Amino acid sequence: MPLQAAESFVVKDIRVEGLQRVEPGTVFSYLPIQVGETFTPAKGSESIKALYSTGFFRDVQIQAQGNVLIVIVEERPTISRIEFTGMKEFDQELVRKSLRAVGVAEARFYDKALIDKAEQELKRQYVSKGLYAAEVVATVTPVERNQVAIFFNVDEGPVAKIQEINFIGNKVFSESTLLGEMQLKTGGWLSWYSKDNLYSKQKLTADLETIRSYYLNRGYLEFVIDSTQVSITPDKKGIFLTISISEGKKFTVKNMRLAGELLGKEAELRQLLALKAGDTFSSSKLAETTKAIAEILGSYGYAFASINPQPDIRRDLAEVDITLVVDPGRRVYVRQVNITGNAKTRDVVVRREMRQFESSWFDSDKIRLSKERIGRLGYFTETDISTADVPGSPDQVDVNVAVKEKPTGAINIGAGFSSTEKLILSAGINQENAFGTGTAIGLNFSLGKINQNLTLSQFDPYFTDDGISRYTDLYYRSSKPLYYVGDPDYQIKTIG
Repeated sequence: MPLQAAESFVVKDIRVEGLQRVEPGTVFSYLPIQVGETFTPAKGSESIKALYSTGFFRDVQIQAQGNVLIVIVEERPTISRIEFTGMKEFDQELVRKSLRAVGVAEARFYDKALIDKAEQELKRQYVSKGLYAAEVVATVTPVERNQVAIFFNVDEGPVAKIQEINFIGNKVFSESTLLGEMQLKTGGWLSWYSKDNLYSKQKLTADLETIRSYYLNRGYLEFVIDSTQVSITPDKKGIFLTISISEGKKFTVKNMRLAGELLGKEAELRQLLALKAGDTFSSSKLAETTKAIAEILGSYGYAFASINPQPDIRRDLAEVDITLVVDPGRRVYVRQVNITGNAKTRDVVVRREMRQFESSWFDSDKIRLSKERIGRLGYFTETDISTADVPGSPDQVDVNVAVKEKPTGAINIGAGFSSTEKLILSAGINQENAFGTGTAIGLNFSLGKINQNLTLSQFDPYFTDDGISRYTDLYYRSSKPLYYVGDPDYQIKTIG
């Protein structure tokens, strides 16, 4: 009997019908009623809602047959495949990964709302690339075994070109000066190659930051970009940009002060000030100063030092006092150095280049030097050194060294010709990081009519622990006298 006609009863059994891919145990885990419990119409409604909320089913019915509860479901179709047609601007595999992150992927259950959302997101991505005329249409095609195929049909259309860029509010610097700082242009005779007249939201954001930095580095401390208006022509092929700015006054630094915990090193820190009294304010010089102070404190073991600039603006005088509040934080030492990514290279090869040692104070200079030395080995394409807090130990950090290995072996084969040797053959095999030990070995030979050479070489940069290197060269060389060449029966005759 259907749910509406069901009365309360004790459930002796639960039967699930209509399953194709979903396991019965999954259905039972979501049901709010179990065998032995009393069924009521309210619990039936609750069961339907619970099963719908899983997203696995597009229809759920609850029926009762005697004391047996029957759950009839119709599963949502699963996605058999996802295809793209007409997509050139984006890498299809990257798009597949992004769709998978929001639940649209092969073998996942089909959800129309998610497909619509993916369709709109793709359109938005095209707009950010300046392709305002792009059209994205998702087509859902049923296939066998309750599956569907998703086709995203894309008509990218032309990229909108910038026809005009206008600035409003600029008085100090001309429009041509500001346009010269931007990547985006209105087009020129090289635009077919540089594509600088093609609108991109990312490029515009970068250009706005460049304009902001241009003003802040020239004393305009209160510079503001008030608004940015992007207008598109009716045919969606042309873009008009209007950038409204407020320049403000040009400020001069009146005083530069240091405050906070200076650790008795005020004189040393003052020497790092790139901005001084009487200078035109510059945000890049201020950033350079804060970075230099943080680095010097890091070399004394204060790995988490922070420097907070606090400006005191006097608009009537167009002057600013800047106070750098120094908070060195806690002094830390290195608990351990962890090395990852070296599948072939042995740990000791990397560790012997480290100048930051375990159980010693953290030193940012030594960290930087260690990274340089590891990079100079030539065994890795990437070297990254980071720090991580040690749980429960506020005065300790771990130094994590992540490397990415590259091939370090080489094979060379060559042939040459000379008037005396005739044909010369040469070959060699060299390995800069033999067996991951950091030792270089090589085997090279050359073969000609006169000279034959065979060389076995080995270079150990750390023959001793303190860095004394050793070069070993074993070779075999054979040479025939020149008068034997081409005439082995030639005899030397004595005259007289």
